Amino acid sequence: MSPVSAARPVDRRAPVLITSRPLDEYCAYFGLTRADLRHLPGPLLDCPGGAAAFAAEARALGCRVVAVDPGYALGPRRLAELAAAGRDTMAGAICGDPAHHLPRTARGRRSPDKYLRSWDRARRLFTADAAAHPGHYPAAALPRLPFADGCFALTLSSYLLFAHPALFTPADQFRALRELARVTAPDGEARIFPLYDHTGSLCPHLTELRAALRHHRIASRVLTTTPPHRILVLNPAR
Repeated sequence: MSPVSAARPVDRRAPVLITSRPLDEYCAYFGLTRADLRHLPGPLLDCPGGAAAFAAEARALGCRVVAVDPGYALGPRRLAELAAAGRDTMAGAICGDPAHHLPRTARGRRSPDKYLRSWDRARRLFTADAAAHPGHYPAAALPRLPFADGCFALTLSSYLLFAHPALFTPADQFRALRELARVTAPDGEARIFPLYDHTGSLCPHLTELRAALRHHRIASRVLTTTPPHRILVLNPAR
């Protein structure tokens, strides 16, 4: 199967959960530390940012962060309302299958109450920061981002391209991955998580996607972070 030419109907009504993840959760997923963020040589892009606290918390460390999301056109308060509904959805999912929905830490899985409280705090931080600094939260969506080539030292994309196969065909994923690579500096990286959908099924055409990216001079590798997560790392052409 060619991911470039593959096409199938896309249900644009399929729901995307608006989440409020904190910085520590980002770090765990993407294999980053606070020191990594402090010492980035350039700005960072979070795409999509949702109602996460990551931009606000990373900026407090001295990291220059821009978050993009089509939901930012709604304004921070409305997006926070949607994130509160997403939090309730996650609470129900955790109750039904905690092993699947509670993230692992070095000490095991977090308690549901503590985990959901971290989302509540993150949502409040996002709402305040987006209201105070709207320029850091432009409304935009893949596969077209309003940024110049190579302007981010690190680009992060979580819970989108492979998590929602009903929204993104292989061709959509390919175009989005190329766009993430385009806005990333030649000596930087784009990191994508997760590589599976909501059922936990790994993207079945990941090898084909990587081959197509390589044809366009975008190197890639699958990196395993700790706790064990697999992420796709893109290195634009040097």
